[in-house]
Amino acid sequence: MDNRDRAAATEVLSVTSVAAPGVASSSVAGPNLAGPNLHAVAGLDHLLGQHSREALLLAIGADPLPGAPGTPALPAEREAALFGELHLLAPVGCLLLDADTTILQVNLVGAGQLGVDRASAPRHRLRGFIAQRFLGDFDSFIERARGSSQPLRQQLQLQPSRGEPGVPVTLVASGDGVHLRVTLEPAEGRLAALEKSEERFRRIVQSAREGIWELDAAARTTFVNPRLADMLGYRIEEMLDRPLVSFMDAEGRSILERNIARRQQGMPERREFKFIRRDGSELWAHLATNPLLDARGGYLGALALVSDITQHKEAVDLAWHQANFDALTGLPNRNMFQERLRHEMRKARRDGSYLALLFIDLDQFKQINDSFGHSQGDALLIEAAQRIGGCVRASDTLARIGGDEFVAILPGLAAVQDAERVAQDVIAVLNRPFDLSGQQGLISGSVGIALYPSDAADAEELLRHADQAMYASKNGGRNRYSYFTPDMQAAAQQRLRLASELRRAAAQHEFELYYQPIINLQSGGIERAEALLRWHHPERGLLNPGDFIAGAESSGVLQEIGAWAFRQAADQVLAWQRELGRPFQISINRSPAELRGDNHGWRAYLDSLNLPPRSIVVDVPEDLLGEADGAALEQLRQLRAMGLQVALDDFGTGHSALAQLKQFDIDYLKIDSSFVAGLTGDSGDLALCEAIIVLAHKLGLEVVAEGVETDAQLALLRAAGCDYAQGYGIARPAPAGQLLALARSGARPALTADGGVGMNSGARAGAGRWPVPLRSNACVKLTFAGGVCP
Repeated sequence: MDNRDRAAATEVLSVTSVAAPGVASSSVAGPNLAGPNLHAVAGLDHLLGQHSREALLLAIGADPLPGAPGTPALPAEREAALFGELHLLAPVGCLLLDADTTILQVNLVGAGQLGVDRASAPRHRLRGFIAQRFLGDFDSFIERARGSSQPLRQQLQLQPSRGEPGVPVTLVASGDGVHLRVTLEPAEGRLAALEKSEERFRRIVQSAREGIWELDAAARTTFVNPRLADMLGYRIEEMLDRPLVSFMDAEGRSILERNIARRQQGMPERREFKFIRRDGSELWAHLATNPLLDARGGYLGALALVSDITQHKEAVDLAWHQANFDALTGLPNRNMFQERLRHEMRKARRDGSYLALLFIDLDQFKQINDSFGHSQGDALLIEAAQRIGGCVRASDTLARIGGDEFVAILPGLAAVQDAERVAQDVIAVLNRPFDLSGQQGLISGSVGIALYPSDAADAEELLRHADQAMYASKNGGRNRYSYFTPDMQAAAQQRLRLASELRRAAAQHEFELYYQPIINLQSGGIERAEALLRWHHPERGLLNPGDFIAGAESSGVLQEIGAWAFRQAADQVLAWQRELGRPFQISINRSPAELRGDNHGWRAYLDSLNLPPRSIVVDVPEDLLGEADGAALEQLRQLRAMGLQVALDDFGTGHSALAQLKQFDIDYLKIDSSFVAGLTGDSGDLALCEAIIVLAHKLGLEVVAEGVETDAQLALLRAAGCDYAQGYGIARPAPAGQLLALARSGARPALTADGGVGMNSGARAGAGRWPVPLRSNACVKLTFAGGVCP
């Protein structure tokens, strides 16, 4: 480093060597060491001039200090924070004391001098660290300093630990009658501390991995470190005194000119600039720049930390130039939208998922332009784009394809209803007034929804159909959304009505559980019963789950209904156990949506009932085992940890692998009714059922056959070794009281004329009793998220 380099480093950054540790340790918050009359902190103004304090704060990433008296001052909180940063990293010890010398705050160097942790220092008094033979001098000095607004000096010795030799220091202190501000200077004095600080900083600057660039008020180079010179391919001396713009091309100068005014106003900046290396190649750099101000707030220049981002910028530029964006809103324009739509449609076709396209038109926008002018119309478009953007996910694409027309691509929808929710949100945000230079602009939104693959085969057709649906919304009165097909529009309206009715039904207790017995095929006893959710609709009568569960899931009511049904079934099984004097078991069917929810309330409720373990079985869909994220396995583990058992429902219709039956903790397999329905003596369905039964027993699982309609089916299943069976051929679902009466009687249930549970004719005559009494276990299966029991 030549003389000019050394002079620049010494003048501007002589004390900033201590800043590097603070930076490296990531955002150490400085203590509020500033008491009243901040500029009178004892000894510090003598040790650090205004310019050096600026440099120190810049090096630690802070804003510049306020000017001297006569210049506008920062708020007291900000000024205190700035001095806190300065004191924390100062090269001498700085302390704030109470009247009895209790340490209120101390910086890093001061804590080191006292041999204590900075966080624990406030529990000590400074007097306790003074060597014994200097205590009289210390007490006299403190008494004088308390009322002195000017710094007083006293030489004495610190003794952090008794028995150790004292350490000579000079105390510089002043006070305001309440607090004392103290600086601990080492024996070698302030100059030696500065020289040590300067040397440390010089080493850091020379070896820094980032460039350091200092400019004067005319934007001419006054200092660079070796790293910056290497970035640009120059020697250090070749860069000194050269203007910043001499390292830029026309594009870089344009960026600089747009931002130089902010810097001269004392505003720190973080910007990307393009420079030209000595060999003519481009260097893209990120500059974190802080202004340097004199004591009166005048602009002296700037200090910048420079990072080479050329490779990153090239990658970003490549992606940027492959796409086109709307200049006004910053959204993708029609060209990029069409490319993205084709891409998302290919992905949806590959994954077998839904994609929705929303066509959004701003109603009354022409009146806004006519009434407020095009500049205010542009402002409204920008705000509208931001509002609509807040309604979609990060993975969605929002584009502006015309003057007041926007489109949103919603890929990977779990359900069609998700598109409705976005459309509702868009309409809601566009209904809020727009502030147009103090006046209110009012518009609304008309939204058209088209779905892929049901509404179109290609991107152009999908866009056209969404446009047609949007015009249907306009023709219907605006401020609404419409589906492309009349059938879907009617279905959407029905879903809205159903969601409202379900919320009312949950609040007014319109749900009830019905139970269908399940018999043991070897003993003939009723050992299980399936509990099915029923809705007593005030207008449509008694509804099965298939009539409303999908709507409950899409409207967000399913979790609430499911929680109620779980508690109801748990209460019922406990009541049955007490009535019958023997154990019962409940089996609960959980849909994938419910399994992704929170089951923690279950454990607390079961604990409150003191229900025995294995009193409840949870039925899960077979396809759940194929989920790749491991969430299903974790859910099943949580259920088993509650003392529940697990049954795999509708087995044979999904895509689970045999290996998954061993991986997951399954207790029961339930043969789907579609296999049972085709049972004959020589049918393929019988062979499949026999194979499932053998496989389950080999794995230690029990088997339940669903949908049994005839005695012949019962006989074939019993001969095949099936454990349990249920179906309309045995009994229809009925209220809990009827099932309890049947369980007490021990008779085989039969179909009655009104669809309830009754005794078969032989039993009513006294000759139809099953020869083996009921076993001691009974099971209730709650199915509130599945279809109607066959």
